Amino acid sequence: MEFQDNYPQYELMAHHSEEEGKLIRRKLWNVFWIMLGVTIVELIIGSFALKMGLLDEERHSSFLLKVIFIGLTIAKAFFIIFSFMHLGGEKKSLRYSIIGPYMIFVLYLVFIAITEANYSRGHKQKMDDLIIIQKENLNKAALSGKHEEEPAEGENSKEKK
Repeated sequence: MEFQDNYPQYELMAHHSEEEGKLIRRKLWNVFWIMLGVTIVELIIGSFALKMGLLDEERHSSFLLKVIFIGLTIAKAFFIIFSFMHLGGEKKSLRYSIIGPYMIFVLYLVFIAITEANYSRGHKQKMDDLIIIQKENLNKAALSGKHEEEPAEGENSKEKK
């Protein structure tokens, strides 16, 4: 049996001419290059964040670095939505009714992520400070000779008679 290609050409199936097909492919390539450019910018910022002063001494990212990455990620997401989901050609009211609830949800998630990260860092710093104070107190007690080790429960060492 021979293979028979009875399907019409792509242009006929998509109901557009070869010129329209070229325009569509050109738009897809433009989207690709823009997305690649934004991704490269993200990589450059991430690679040189320490040199640019966007990281502190302990390699914790600053608030500005978080905002930059979140902003670029959201920009890429909207570009994808407007290009590939064809939302760019719709009326403004429809765009806002679709994008609005998602924007509120994304902004809420960003707020929660940043506040929780800052809380965790502050809480960790407080715990580290408490541990340092406890170690200093133990060292002072050991130097003054007031600290004596007590036997653990169940041990029969140094029984009083």
